[in-house]
Amino acid sequence: MAEPDRRAIELAGGLSAPIRIIPAAAAPDNNHQRAGENGRRWFTSLGAQDVAVVPLIDRRTADLPEVVAELRRARLVFMLGGFPGHLATSLAGSASWQALLEVLEANGVVGGSSAGAMVLCEHLYDPYQGQITSGLGLLRNALILPHHNTVGAGWAQQLGTSLPGATLIGIDERTGMINNGENGGWRVYGQGAVAIYQSGNKRTFGAGQGFPLDGSLFA
Repeated sequence: MAEPDRRAIELAGGLSAPIRIIPAAAAPDNNHQRAGENGRRWFTSLGAQDVAVVPLIDRRTADLPEVVAELRRARLVFMLGGFPGHLATSLAGSASWQALLEVLEANGVVGGSSAGAMVLCEHLYDPYQGQITSGLGLLRNALILPHHNTVGAGWAQQLGTSLPGATLIGIDERTGMINNGENGGWRVYGQGAVAIYQSGNKRTFGAGQGFPLDGSLFA
């Protein structure tokens, strides 16, 4: 993930930009401290100079003033993987989520890995509950299929039937997609591909390729 994460750092303002990591998705199995430290070490290994893990692990901590203040300082907020349903309910309607929206409004970067990416869409498939729930809504009428090249592709037909008008976004492992702000377009980074499913159609994009998410791919 070095290539997409370096690009995210660049968009956030460079190696001195404040990066804050949210480990809440790893909290249900008490893995948040280890996961958070792994994330901190990773971004530091890429040259980032101001990286910290915020103690946001549930809905209560998402409203702590000190947590919110740290997120507002960030230029890049990265949410780790784990349990997507727990992450979504921890952030929904919280002061921390409002802080993340403020980061975006100030041209900062908000992203995540696996569960941390899944919650950013309007629709969220929680494999632990086996059901579709509400995400945080940054990507309207969309749903992310993580680990697409291993397990995510197997969800596509079922979820496409359950959400016939939605855009399903399959992201391979070791692969990322970033909105570069160029006419609303997205670009693929990393070793794999991104598959877009709409109304029974599918298109796949490899590293360096761009695509829109405005419903025009299959028009």
